[in-house]
Amino acid sequence: MTPRRWDLPPWQDLRVLIAFLFLPNIQSVLGQVQSRSTYPAPIVVPSSESWDGNDGPWSTFVFQIGTPPQTVKLLPSTASYETWAIAPEGCQPGDPSDCHKLRGEFYNYNTSSTWDPNLATTSSQVYPLDLEVQLGYTGKGRYGFDDVTFGYIGSGGLLVKNQSIAGIATKNYFMGLFGLTPRSKNFTSFNNPIPSFMQSLQSQSTIPSLSWSYTAGNRYRLGNVLGSLVLGGYDSSRLVKNNLSFALDIETGLAVGLQAITTGTGQSLLPSPITAISLDSTLPYIYLPIEACTQFENVFGLTWNDTAQLYLLTDSQHSALQSQNPSITFALGTPPYTVDITLPYAAFDLNVSWPLVSSTTPYFPLRRAVNDTYVLGRTFFQEAYVIADYEAESFSISQCKWDKPLLQNIVTILPPNSTNSTGPATTSDSLPTAAIAGISVGAVAIIVISILLLYLFHFKPRRQRVAELATNTPPPAVDQVQVLKAEMGDTSVASPVLCEAEGTKLIPPVEIGEGKRPIYELPAREVPASEINSVNEPREIIARRNHVFFKG
Repeated sequence: MTPRRWDLPPWQDLRVLIAFLFLPNIQSVLGQVQSRSTYPAPIVVPSSESWDGNDGPWSTFVFQIGTPPQTVKLLPSTASYETWAIAPEGCQPGDPSDCHKLRGEFYNYNTSSTWDPNLATTSSQVYPLDLEVQLGYTGKGRYGFDDVTFGYIGSGGLLVKNQSIAGIATKNYFMGLFGLTPRSKNFTSFNNPIPSFMQSLQSQSTIPSLSWSYTAGNRYRLGNVLGSLVLGGYDSSRLVKNNLSFALDIETGLAVGLQAITTGTGQSLLPSPITAISLDSTLPYIYLPIEACTQFENVFGLTWNDTAQLYLLTDSQHSALQSQNPSITFALGTPPYTVDITLPYAAFDLNVSWPLVSSTTPYFPLRRAVNDTYVLGRTFFQEAYVIADYEAESFSISQCKWDKPLLQNIVTILPPNSTNSTGPATTSDSLPTAAIAGISVGAVAIIVISILLLYLFHFKPRRQRVAELATNTPPPAVDQVQVLKAEMGDTSVASPVLCEAEGTKLIPPVEIGEGKRPIYELPAREVPASEINSVNEPREIIARRNHVFFKG
């Protein structure tokens, strides 16, 4: 059996060819867009656009808690995994009349219809605050569950339901906190931990990865630069990139080696390197060994106040430091892989107020370490941009960038198993979907033009040659000739065919009846009728007709 030929019209041939060539490319492009669309965008936590706190002016972030929503201002804590808000018990009779404003406003669980108490133990809803205990901080909070929304009322911020909340009254933690560590808390001896806010965001697929970035902002650069907090990404406009990253352990937190502290004139302020110092934005202070604190005292003329447990400054000391305007550089990492973060004196030029002191007083935010616990607090975050990626188990520290204007550019941090994985140390700004689509369209256009040229100069001439060969094919054999019959009603006369008679076979004329003459019968084969003016009759048919007409 003869194989079947698939003869397609030219336009179908071209369409099939294009489909086969472009299907893999189209699938690839769509796959890239689809893989990107499966990850949600990072959450840029809204700033309150105000400066709060009793130990310096700090850029806070705004949240709503409960139903109806109650607006509170919180500070990020890189060490905590809980959300704390100031309870009405946090301001007592005798406190300043604006105590609630100073502390970032109250959250009253009694007025929230969505509040659900934490009944892990039936005896009480009050539990110890497990944060900065090694530094001597203590307190208790009333724990429960309530709805939390990002931003001010009416801003359309993300709502996260049934989150663990602690209402606190202690003044050891003057402002409420928003914990960034993705770690669960177990309120009982049973294995029934409560997920942190970051873990809830990840489980609900509202952030692209278990990561965040933070810088505290400050009031001395570019006429006030607000803090930046991004969950699942970072703002590339706020940092000077470097290629250094550090190992991140969920238990030890953000810990890195401190190799040196030097002034702008080269004076050393750290007698010996510190193996591990924590980056903790919960508190404003920098906790260093007593030997290092002594170096600071000698170089800058500081005096330790035992009552306040702070380096309070007199007016003359404050003026001298402002005139001197020193810069201090921290070398972090392990040699030879270190990064330098430089702070101007303005970063240390802070004020402390009630309830730490009776009246507002300038101070230097340095403290003597307790129990060999060393910390770079919120003061450090004014000039440092920190990115933490808990899935990649790494974090980075970068010098803040102060280019004017600061145009926000949010970059997504994708999970490590993503095709375009992005981490703090090896991040790269990936092409947006629109750019991919544009490049793909351009590539498609080039290939389409190539295919058209291939068709015009190869396939089309080839088809024409095949057609010409078909028209010049010799006629079939005699026994296969199809008999062409005249059409019914055809009254036309075929064009006469002129030919010469065979001279040797002419019969001389005779009288009627004289002699015998041969009789010829017509051939049995039916002679085909000719169409008018047919000039393409087969030669064999014409010859046969001539024989009949002229033979004998």
